[in-house]
Amino acid sequence: MRLASFQITNFRSINDSGLIDSTQITTILGRNDSGKSNLLRALHSLNPAEGVAELSPIKDFPRHRRLEECTGDTPVVFTRWSLDESEQAELAAILPRAAGVHHVTASRGYAAARSAGFEGLGALSLDVSDTKAKVRKIVPAVKAVAEKVADEAAKAALEQEADVFDAAMIMSPDYIKWSAGAIKAAQALRKALAVAGAELSDKQDQMLAELEETALSIANDAPALERAQEWVIGKLPRFVYVDEYPALPGRQNIAEFLGREGWGQLTPEQQSFARLCKAAGLDLRQLQALLEKNDQATRNQLVNRAGSVVTAEIRRLWKDRALKVRFNLDGQYLDTLVSDPNAAYEVEVNLEERSRGFQWFFSFYVAFFADTQGGQAEDAVLLLDEPGLHLHAHSQADLLAHLEKDFAGNQVIYTTHSPFMVPTHRLDAVRTASLDETAGTTVSNTAQGDERTLFPLKAALAFARMASEPVKQEAAKPVAATQESVKPAPAKQNASEGAKPAKSAKSAEAVKPEPVKPEPAKPVVAESAKPVEAAPVAVAAPAVLPAPAMPEPAKVAAPAKIEAVKTEVAKPVVVESVKPAEAAPVAVAAPVVPPAEVPAPVTAEPAKPVAGESIKSAEPVAETPVAVAAVPAEAPVMQRVEEQTAVVSPQAEQPAEVA
Repeated sequence: MRLASFQITNFRSINDSGLIDSTQITTILGRNDSGKSNLLRALHSLNPAEGVAELSPIKDFPRHRRLEECTGDTPVVFTRWSLDESEQAELAAILPRAAGVHHVTASRGYAAARSAGFEGLGALSLDVSDTKAKVRKIVPAVKAVAEKVADEAAKAALEQEADVFDAAMIMSPDYIKWSAGAIKAAQALRKALAVAGAELSDKQDQMLAELEETALSIANDAPALERAQEWVIGKLPRFVYVDEYPALPGRQNIAEFLGREGWGQLTPEQQSFARLCKAAGLDLRQLQALLEKNDQATRNQLVNRAGSVVTAEIRRLWKDRALKVRFNLDGQYLDTLVSDPNAAYEVEVNLEERSRGFQWFFSFYVAFFADTQGGQAEDAVLLLDEPGLHLHAHSQADLLAHLEKDFAGNQVIYTTHSPFMVPTHRLDAVRTASLDETAGTTVSNTAQGDERTLFPLKAALAFARMASEPVKQEAAKPVAATQESVKPAPAKQNASEGAKPAKSAKSAEAVKPEPVKPEPAKPVVAESAKPVEAAPVAVAAPAVLPAPAMPEPAKVAAPAKIEAVKTEVAKPVVVESVKPAEAAPVAVAAPVVPPAEVPAPVTAEPAKPVAGESIKSAEPVAETPVAVAAVPAEAPVMQRVEEQTAVVSPQAEQPAEVA
């Protein structure tokens, strides 16, 4: 039989879970404390391996309800099972009217009793009109043959039994009671016919036989129904509930184990060790006998073979890395050792020293290999509460594949809130559990619930989608290079030709994702002033910027007193102080020209002399270099332009003339 659906009521946090559909592997998804474990515990109580026991109303009945509401008949578990063809035929042989039944039910309450039912089982039916018609023909026929009987006593007895038969065949709502009376009356009538030596016609005798068969089938239905119910309960598979596994001891005393096994007092750890020996094919009694014979060679060969068997299975199931399991004999002790042959150093450690995740997986393999191979879990319904909690995400996916591949003979129902334990390839098997303050724990056969309930499902779908899409690699973005500071060469000026812009000796290229074009500097209009006889000042050519063509500098029509324009900068430029020569003009260093395309330098035209005034020729400017601090590469473009075009003005009291 295969579990098709189940329903839990009146158990702990569950008032009524609703009917939960079940498949080969069913996933119950829900947040913490939503009642998932209560579903499995209640279902386990229907047919546990240790036997059915009463449930405790104080412990198991919902706490928000009065204990007076709970009785032995209060329902807890209802299950629905599907039958294959052979099981249907077997049931019909026990209960003929169950020939068309495809599903049966099994349920229990708080008492240690279970009941079974049959879906589609027709009620007991009887063709009343046909029965009456047959009786109306049989009774007159019996009385007719009684008239021919010579023995008056036999004749009277036959007529009396005919009247009794007629009365017994009157239909009653209780078919079972009617069938008992009908069978008794038909048998008495046949006996009276035999005593009187009378016979009915073949047709009349056939009708009497049909009435007897109908009554007999109804009378036998009650015990057949009882046997069919017992058959259903007997066909129920065991329920194995697992929430944790006892740790496997990495070192076991063989003599002590055999002694406790003989007394029937194995500890949970020793029971796990017994499963390991079964999975490995080890006979501890044989090892003990060989020890007494001092046959160490044979003992070592046996444990070596056992280690190879377990290693092959572990490598098939544990995909994280290819580990090796070896059993080592140390006198009375048997050690389970695990190593990693692919590591740089093959270190062999005891099983108890391995990771918690590997110990859990190893215990899971050992327990279910032993229990499903002729053990209590063979063909059982496995109820796994949060399996694989200690495993890596990929190992959880491997565990899910292990359940689907290696447990074909078992139905598995497990709870989880891990995205990697959600089978995205068969979402029809995912159920969601929710907890409501009023309704308690309820389960939906479709994806329903709050954000926390559905988060693992959404995460699993997102991860599956990402895993199925190819990874796109983006090209690395260019990184701006650091601009090297360059000192400009000293500018040479000629009074007649004007100052020429200095060329940078070296410049570093800066890679910029988006070049910024600086705005051209606005020309400064000098105010007119009266000429003053003083030493002339050479005006440096305007700075050439890495931008579209610069406007030409304004031409001075008359001698004027030029006011120094101070430019505000974000960061001060460190300038070495230079003492000017006697009445010597200060030379302004040309700015550093970036490696962009530079337009042709513009030569400043000399100012025209004012009529009637003699103009002194300008003396050549002393080549005094001015050190300009390098501007950091990350400074904004306009800031660098402003810093590079800063003008160092002469002292305020120094008179100036325009060349």
